[in-house]
Amino acid sequence: MVQNVGKIDRLIRVVVGLIVLSLVFVGPQSLWGLLGLIPLGTALIGWCPPYSLLGINTCGTNSGKAA
Repeated sequence: MVQNVGKIDRLIRVVVGLIVLSLVFVGPQSLWGLLGLIPLGTALIGWCPPYSLLGINTCGTNSGKAA
């Protein structure tokens, strides 16, 4: 698996994931907040399936590393 998520993209995904995940505990307290695990997971592994399908790579000049 080749990484296609860059550092800034990963940081944004972590922040968004934590905000959405917090909806399970505060605010509407809905299980929809568990969708925040998706951006957290893609940030953790550095690979985004839709990016692969669309040919997007935010890693910069480094074409990615095999994981």
